[in-house]
Amino acid sequence: MSIESKEVPADLVAPGAGSAGPPPGKRARGTGQGARGGAAPYLLILPAALVTVVLLGWPLVNNGLISFQNLNPRQLIQHVTEWTGFDNYSGQLGSSDFWSVVLRTVLFTAVNVFLIMLIGSLIGLLLARLGKRMRLLLMLGLALAWAMPVIAATTVFQWLFDARYGVVNYVLDQLGWHSMAHYNWIGDQLSTFFVIIVLIVWQSVPFVAFNLYAATTTISKELYEAASLDGAGAWKSFTSVTFPMLRPFFLATTFLEIIWVFKAFPQVYAINQGGPDHLTETLPVHAFVEGMGSQHFGVGAAISILTILILLALMAYYFRIVLKQEEDEL
Repeated sequence: MSIESKEVPADLVAPGAGSAGPPPGKRARGTGQGARGGAAPYLLILPAALVTVVLLGWPLVNNGLISFQNLNPRQLIQHVTEWTGFDNYSGQLGSSDFWSVVLRTVLFTAVNVFLIMLIGSLIGLLLARLGKRMRLLLMLGLALAWAMPVIAATTVFQWLFDARYGVVNYVLDQLGWHSMAHYNWIGDQLSTFFVIIVLIVWQSVPFVAFNLYAATTTISKELYEAASLDGAGAWKSFTSVTFPMLRPFFLATTFLEIIWVFKAFPQVYAINQGGPDHLTETLPVHAFVEGMGSQHFGVGAAISILTILILLALMAYYFRIVLKQEEDEL
């Protein structure tokens, strides 16, 4: 006994019945469009990525290669490559002078960042409370200070603190401090650092102030009204409303300021070339003095690589905070 199989007419079959998806032709086109759509963002950022690799990546790699060489004028003239392994690194890591520069750089960065964030935050909060005219006037002054080129600003500060013709000494003398009439501000370590810190803080405060003022405009006024109804004063409103809302701003701005101050070179070098007696050298200046000044290019390259590694180590705590916040948001 046999069962005859009957073929169902094609026009009675429901569309899509007995199949897992669209016809092969349509599926291929959809897959191709999806692939092109997924690759589009990478194609758009490819030019910028290539420029970054060429302008930043290759110099960093080349600098790393030089740090493993004994590269002096003799090697450059003779076109000789002398590989020394980790000798340049071990020589610096075993040097007390290098670690003195590291400690000096860390303290210098900490003092500058603290003053920049404190003064910049206070001015930013002041901008949020001033009237339109006074706010515009203050913002204009901040913008002019921020827009001044670094070397031009450094030249102005050299004139302001000049021992014989400086305005600062003249004003102090007129106020009764006659011993300051011809005081040499770049004659010792502390006074030289004082001039450099004033210069860097003056240049960096506008960035913090502008960003903080812009961030305060995003906070709802209802939060402040609720805090005032609860009897909160100015300080309590700041700690309970402003600071919690602007915590990401403070973290990001502090992160940027640490990087900018840690790698500050023109201000430190132009004021007194790291003097007197190399006592105001920070790591970037120390790398330049050892590399270009002493023409020990391999040693200078090794110091610059160590500078990057030390900065990354200092920023490790910040990276942990950022990652923890992202995990909490998820």
